[in-house]
Amino acid sequence: MAVAARVSPKDFFTPEEWAPLPRRSWWKGPALVAHAWAVILAAGAMAVVWPITIPLAVAIIGARQLGLAILMHDAVHGALHPNLAVNDWVGNHLTTGDLTPYRPYHLGHHKYAQQAEDPDLVLSAPFPITRTSLRRKIVRDLTGQTYYKQKWSGLVQRLRARQPGEPLWPILKDAVVRRRRFFTGMVVTVALTAPFGLWWVWPVLWLAPQATWLPMVTRLRNIAEHALVAKDEPDPLRHARTTHANLIERAFLAPYWVNYHCEHHMFMHVPCYNLPRVRRLLARKGVTDRMLSAPGYLELLKLASSRPERVAA
Repeated sequence: MAVAARVSPKDFFTPEEWAPLPRRSWWKGPALVAHAWAVILAAGAMAVVWPITIPLAVAIIGARQLGLAILMHDAVHGALHPNLAVNDWVGNHLTTGDLTPYRPYHLGHHKYAQQAEDPDLVLSAPFPITRTSLRRKIVRDLTGQTYYKQKWSGLVQRLRARQPGEPLWPILKDAVVRRRRFFTGMVVTVALTAPFGLWWVWPVLWLAPQATWLPMVTRLRNIAEHALVAKDEPDPLRHARTTHANLIERAFLAPYWVNYHCEHHMFMHVPCYNLPRVRRLLARKGVTDRMLSAPGYLELLKLASSRPERVAA
């Protein structure tokens, strides 16, 4: 198996420069998790008070659902808190993920980044695609088709394949256990909101963002990070891409510095809140000119969808 080439911090930083960069703060990671939930609650309150803002709230909440996934990803790298037990507890219980299955999978992605064994290579391999294809994917995301396929189609197929006389309960029990976070969140939220006539809050202000905006921004983030990166790329400064994000993109597409993906692959144990500092130091040293970067998400999407359309014979 071809392991991806790695870089050493000493190749770019003095010991004094490097020392603070991978340092985990005892409060910054948990504060970011609290910030994500606070934004979700504030957007939900806005939608309850002014229902006309529900579409905006869906976009804001979907972006913070991605933000919670990003912070869970930091926990995978042990970067959310200096105490690993606290790091894993916060990652498992206060974000939207489960570290146990995701950690080995994701560390495999780093180990084999853009090599044949990279488990995420399938996400970037098809690019560039046509604009029509990209539009279809985005439509599927925003209409819930992607969410259904990823989260529920397997269960539906299992139910359809059930043999005559095969008991239904074990299938449903397994489905509930596998999705216990989903059902627990649903039951608790509905129980708290229904007495006030707000039973609709969970399906409209949690499930709808999760089923529409979150799949779309997750797709766009994946495209930005690794699309159009050469398979078996030997240069560790070009295994991933950093994309400039303006304030609107950071709010709705790239929260918590996820756009600094090249720096993350170079130094995967640096907490997300220190990645801009890494970038500034590398820029001062002239290293960023050698790194894979993009000026913005729109420009990158144009490149990712630059394959010519097929001309009918």
